[in-house]
Amino acid sequence: MQDTSTHLATKQAEVKPPNVQDIRLIVVDLDGTTVGETNQIRPAVKAAIQAARDKGVEVAIATGRMYQSALRFYNDLQLTSPLMTYQGALIKDPASGQVHQHLTVPRSYVAQLLEFLGTPELQSLVSVHLYIDDRLYVREINAETIAYAERSEVEPVAVGDLRQVLDTEPTKLLALSQEIDLIDRLFGSLQKRYTPAELYLTKSVATFLEATHPLVNKGNAVQYLAEEILGLRPENVMTIGDNFNDLEMLQYAGLGVAMGGAPAGVKAVADWVAPDVEADGVAAAIAEFVLIGTEF
Repeated sequence: MQDTSTHLATKQAEVKPPNVQDIRLIVVDLDGTTVGETNQIRPAVKAAIQAARDKGVEVAIATGRMYQSALRFYNDLQLTSPLMTYQGALIKDPASGQVHQHLTVPRSYVAQLLEFLGTPELQSLVSVHLYIDDRLYVREINAETIAYAERSEVEPVAVGDLRQVLDTEPTKLLALSQEIDLIDRLFGSLQKRYTPAELYLTKSVATFLEATHPLVNKGNAVQYLAEEILGLRPENVMTIGDNFNDLEMLQYAGLGVAMGGAPAGVKAVADWVAPDVEADGVAAAIAEFVLIGTEF
């Protein structure tokens, strides 16, 4: 895997704009990028994606969502490339059922995280979700889990003590809290406890703290899709995202686009900033760099 910090430095040193004729693959995030408050893909975004595909450009999804949750968007867009889910931990081709990659979180680290997040002072403030074999396991069904499950369109399984389901290694652990400052503190604390070689830690939204296998991130997943499956190079790739879990794929791509609603730290690594999700930013980016002078 190419070192993303080196790649980013190289990108920032370039003075010429990207050669948009080279874009052969567009990779989009879902929530906050392609999917907004309605939990649906807006018509203008759908039309732009279809127009890009009509020009022979591949379009793929890279999301933190579960595979079963992301699948309806994949089908709605009638995509054909493998679907990258769980921040890239699971890369699967819906058409053939082929699993290209499935990286799980080492059981020992999951047990440590459950102990850390299960202290009496945190239990009432933080919900913990474990994802095993594309199913969602939780300690209990609470308001946060209900809201998450409704948006994701999945059925959570309440098991009480999550350690009892660790016979199989999870694909991802998610800690949720409406207290953003608490999530920030937990994120900082876990970054001190674990090196990047032990766990990949990220925030997909301000209230979500996620832990996956250390080799998992969207940049690695997009590189695998582009180079190993499609035979492309970074300069052939445009990625579009809105949050910190999108950083690596924005850094990898020849053209990284941040959404208008992205945090400043995400916009700082992007080559271009699109309007926000409710203003059809994905459609604007595709029109700017792929559908130049094309009506759609």
